[in-house]
Amino acid sequence: MSSTKELESSSENGTAAHVLPEDDSELQKKAVRKLDYTILPVMTMFYLLSFLDRANIGNARIAGLQKSLHLTDHQYQICVTVLYVPYIAAELPSNLLLRTVGPRLLMPTLLTLWGIIVTLQGLVTSYGGLIAVRTLLGMVEGPMFPGIVLYLSSFYTREELSLRIAFFFSSASLSGAFSGLLAAAIQNMDGVGGKPGWSWIFILEGLFSILMGITGFFLVPSTPRDSKFLTDNQKDIIMRRLEKDRPSIVPSDRFSIREVLWSLRSPHVLLLFVLFFMVGTTLYGLALFLPSIVNQLGFSPVKSQLLSVGPFAVGFFVTLLSAYVSDRYKSRAIPSAVIASLSVIGFAIYLSTKDKFTAYGSLFLTVPGVYASAPTLSAWMANNSEPYYRRATSIALGFVATNAGGILSTWRFPTKEGPRFRNTTIMDLTFSALVVVGSIVNALLLSHMNRSKKLRRDTLLAPYTVDEKNPDGGVKAWMELGDRHPDFTYTL
Repeated sequence: MSSTKELESSSENGTAAHVLPEDDSELQKKAVRKLDYTILPVMTMFYLLSFLDRANIGNARIAGLQKSLHLTDHQYQICVTVLYVPYIAAELPSNLLLRTVGPRLLMPTLLTLWGIIVTLQGLVTSYGGLIAVRTLLGMVEGPMFPGIVLYLSSFYTREELSLRIAFFFSSASLSGAFSGLLAAAIQNMDGVGGKPGWSWIFILEGLFSILMGITGFFLVPSTPRDSKFLTDNQKDIIMRRLEKDRPSIVPSDRFSIREVLWSLRSPHVLLLFVLFFMVGTTLYGLALFLPSIVNQLGFSPVKSQLLSVGPFAVGFFVTLLSAYVSDRYKSRAIPSAVIASLSVIGFAIYLSTKDKFTAYGSLFLTVPGVYASAPTLSAWMANNSEPYYRRATSIALGFVATNAGGILSTWRFPTKEGPRFRNTTIMDLTFSALVVVGSIVNALLLSHMNRSKKLRRDTLLAPYTVDEKNPDGGVKAWMELGDRHPDFTYTL
């Protein structure tokens, strides 16, 4: 089923050739499918619970949380906002520590801890207590999203990554739908055990997170080599695919502040940082306030919970479709721009209409347009940063920006401005339009950088000539230049 072929690694700069088995395409597909069946469902559930446990305060609000705790709109916004400060602070350090601690230990531990915290959130009786619990929740939830993206980038090739990120990220859309259905049912437990319905939303969802976290210790491998489900041959196939896709994945580079600074100085990383901020602002605004927006359009609390399901469900399918197209055609810019255009249209309709049903219908464009942009942008960031610690930094920076946008969004939906929220809708419309423009600009920038590296090939590789004094020059070139290596092609 397999033959041998000689793979040259950067032969022009003198790296020695080596012989590896050439894997039959069916064997490769079978190995990747097994990863899909064993890794993706677990990561999807982890992120679904992360988003659900973070955003369910919006469902609890219309189930009576704000009234029960006697919170003003300002106090409620602080309770939502305070989560994002430790959340953002934890993202970069945790990504840099992920390899050292090991995903198998770190990720299930985080999920178990935040499940306990969410359960305790259902027991709070005061404004101060809610602030304290939300602060702790942000600290342990912050590492999950960037950690999953970094984790998956160690299992899949660059051109496969967008769809896999979409599989787990689309659970954010699914959690929005699921949260509405679940909250509508749970709030009927009002009075059970002497607790209000909103308390049970937190308690039951928190207990499920604890259960999933404990299960995760038995299901999460740290690397493809650690998988309990792959055969030895399949592990070899997966590793060879990764080595061919990214030569810098073979050596185990050590943490260096230099790699963090390289990421901070990369123009494509900084541009995507801005796009992530704008997407994060619109995304979290919809995630946290959609039930309240629908409620203020004139629908009852229970009906609002149920009506919030539709837009999120559509967002789930659009997210998967756009990511499939992105991977299929090896393009990030065009799918990002097209999808963001949906949200431009949706926000424009919401801004201009006076009919509540038309306004509700526009959410079927804005939610998919906002949610489906995130996986493609996330894959784009992960695709174009190498080696490992530079990639870890870039991914974390993207989510720092996303959650900084989340902080902004929490202050953009005061009840007195509903249901139109004119100023906020104009801001979201502008941000969505800028995502369209920014995606195109980033593609042009990366195309220019690809051409520039080829023209400067000899100059870039001159310090790494392979000879008797420098036998490892080829490997060193990949480790030090990373994505700036002339043989590394930026994904457009």
